[in-house]
Amino acid sequence: MKNKTYFISGIDTDCGKTYITGNLAKLLQSHGKKVITHKLIQTGCAGISEDVLEHRRIMGVDLFPEDKSGITCPYVLSFPASPHLACEIDKLELDFDSIKSSISALASKYEIVLCEGAGGLMVPLKKDYLTIDFIKENNYPVILVSSSKLGSINHTILSLQACKSYGIDLKYVIYNEFPDQNKLISEDSYKYLKSYVQSNFTNVEFFRNENLDQIKL
Repeated sequence: MKNKTYFISGIDTDCGKTYITGNLAKLLQSHGKKVITHKLIQTGCAGISEDVLEHRRIMGVDLFPEDKSGITCPYVLSFPASPHLACEIDKLELDFDSIKSSISALASKYEIVLCEGAGGLMVPLKKDYLTIDFIKENNYPVILVSSSKLGSINHTILSLQACKSYGIDLKYVIYNEFPDQNKLISEDSYKYLKSYVQSNFTNVEFFRNENLDQIKL
């Protein structure tokens, strides 16, 4: 069995990473893949990660044993903020080897692991260490979630350029159209970003969220 791990990041907070992660897992599951999701770090809740809970709801499955034991989200922090601040408030220091080990443990049992990040690529996990640093160090291929919100063109291009600058293995950009607040902006942003990706990133595929079934993982 060939094991694959993908890191799902977004252009900002609330762009739809959890929705896309859950639906990708559901789709892969329907195709007979042994798949599980992972949350890098969860802030603003207690107990089992609320994003992992949402993944399972979307997938239509009960909690995995790895959810109950904390492997699918080794750090759940109480304050709803960037991980570096949430850790400071909870007086906790992240052990990145432990996080990596949790992902590796899942990859040893499942064909595909979908690891959802916290916020965007440049979110600080600690003051001198960004999410993109963790991705780069571990060579995780990335699925980037964009959105139809006003401002998404700017945020998406900045995220794309960050991937290029860091030498990240970017596989897909997924344009999430929910909430579709303005149809004119949404359609124009979709066309602009698709053209930008196709012109500047020859090995990156661009899909709407409704075309997740075209993604080959």
